[in-house]
Amino acid sequence: MAKKKKTSTGLLIGIVVIIVILIIVFSGIGIRNDLVRKDIDVDNAWAQVETAYQRRADLIPNLVATVQGAADFEQETQTRVAELRTAAAAAKQAWESATTPEAKVEAANQMESVLAGFRSLNINVERYPDLKATTNFLALQDELAGTENRVNVERKRYNDKVGIMNKKVRLFPSNIIAAMFGFEKRDFFEASTGAEEAPVVEFT
Repeated sequence: MAKKKKTSTGLLIGIVVIIVILIIVFSGIGIRNDLVRKDIDVDNAWAQVETAYQRRADLIPNLVATVQGAADFEQETQTRVAELRTAAAAAKQAWESATTPEAKVEAANQMESVLAGFRSLNINVERYPDLKATTNFLALQDELAGTENRVNVERKRYNDKVGIMNKKVRLFPSNIIAAMFGFEKRDFFEASTGAEEAPVVEFT
């Protein structure tokens, strides 16, 4: 009788151990799957950031070229616009040749500098009727404003996803699973100073 009771106790302990192991295993699988989903979310958000910046990289040189060709500026303004056109082309080339997120961020900050320089021109459209009448210029200006808004939205969304992922990687017990399967913290998109606000090009 005692032997039978001992066997039953051992069986019960074995069942409990198996249940605990299964709980740990399935919990680990669930945590890993959640990490995979969040990692994919970060990748998808970054892809949207790249799309928005690519659109801006296409627009900026076109806008500068349109301004340069549509109005007869004073010599100083002509020189500055020409410099900005060269800088815009270089920024676009840097963006398109960048192969890492770090290089993409650096190229994006180059674009910010071009836009800042363009805004500093303070071109008065009323003084240049040819520029004011250029449909392409007006369309590009409106499209750039919309693109800037999208850049800010996608950049914020990406950083939000990165924040969620990084918390998951650092907090217990998901940090154990993250270490086991090679999940790491992701980098935030650190824009240049002043880039948090959309640098919309406006003409008075």
